[in-house]
Amino acid sequence: MALNWAWIGLFTVAFATAFVRWLLGEHTILQALLTALFDGARTGFEISLGLAGVMALWLGLMRVGERAGVIELLARAAGPLLRRLFPEVPQGHPAQGAMTMNISANLLGLDNAATPLGLKAMRELQTLNKEPEGTASHAQIMFVVMNTAGLTLIPTSVIAIRQSLALKQGLGAEFNAADIFLPTLLVTFTALLAGVLAVAVCQRLPLWRARFLLPLLAVGGLLAAAVMALARLPADEAARIAGATGAGVILGVVALFLIAGAWRRVNVFDAFIDGAKEGFGVAIQIVPYLIAILIAIGVFRAAGCMDFLMSGIGAGVAALGLDTDFLPALPVGLMKILSGSGARGLMIDVMQTHGVDSFAGRLAAIVQGSTETTFYVLAVYFGSVGVKHARYALGCALFADAVGLIAAIGIGYAMLR
Repeated sequence: MALNWAWIGLFTVAFATAFVRWLLGEHTILQALLTALFDGARTGFEISLGLAGVMALWLGLMRVGERAGVIELLARAAGPLLRRLFPEVPQGHPAQGAMTMNISANLLGLDNAATPLGLKAMRELQTLNKEPEGTASHAQIMFVVMNTAGLTLIPTSVIAIRQSLALKQGLGAEFNAADIFLPTLLVTFTALLAGVLAVAVCQRLPLWRARFLLPLLAVGGLLAAAVMALARLPADEAARIAGATGAGVILGVVALFLIAGAWRRVNVFDAFIDGAKEGFGVAIQIVPYLIAILIAIGVFRAAGCMDFLMSGIGAGVAALGLDTDFLPALPVGLMKILSGSGARGLMIDVMQTHGVDSFAGRLAAIVQGSTETTFYVLAVYFGSVGVKHARYALGCALFADAVGLIAAIGIGYAMLR
């Protein structure tokens, strides 16, 4: 229901804004909305089509891992933590293995692997869903909100963009494009924790019990150890190590699946083909959900609603007498909720306008690297299993986004000024 009203709201506000602008003499605004409508539909289909190949690859490999027994071993290893966050999921269920691999891929910043693995986990969770047809289960909501928070150790793509722009702006060798990785990690961990706690409150999970807190503290301790180890290295070297580690881990998992399948006399090729066929089916099922979200976001942006929103926030902050240096980076965070490519474009614009090494430029990079495209994730993940009633998922995800954006601004002022 929340997604339904959010979808209607985006269209209503966009149409009302466009009508007022048309009355004021901007006669091209209606054509802009129409163009955005069709562009959103085309983009949704193209994204789904591009996802089909990646889905076929990873679901094929997952099927090999399942038949070889590796997924079951991963599920057992992650059981202590996942049982606390997902009490509906039995120990050793295939969903635990898929969720473990999805979370690991997100940590390593491997989006091409994380999304297919996440969709596989959603399908496994759907087999345990006891809610009415088309309604998200507690476990699915927790999993999706964790993905909207998107904990990532190293924002590799953002660092690459900063380095490229730095060369164009004539910055010397002393410029460190990877100096945002520690603030980004702190922000994204804060957002993840906020999302998990919000869902836990809605689901009335026993937050105060040691069996719930200890696994979270253990994971937090491992992340802190990783951060401390990386922080001792030059930031660019840390980024290279993290990137190489991520690629090595994924390739190692692929090799493990294939070797284990051969060892247990599994017909690896046939298993891969069976899983790949499922991947194509998932990609096709996503199409209508993704198009629905993208057309709403497109008309909202084309009507100028985002610009009006930012102007209002800027006026409010100035009226309160607060520092406004963060305002140029704020649209990146607001846009990232709606559109990843749109937020990336805004981030680049901030860096080009204010400079890659400026406070606004670095803050925009932190926001881009530590937030996720919430509506996209909700549409793709729930759409893959035919869920239309997301219940409290949208509210918890937006709460995590808000906490992450506030944390980015606060940490930015604390570490970058």
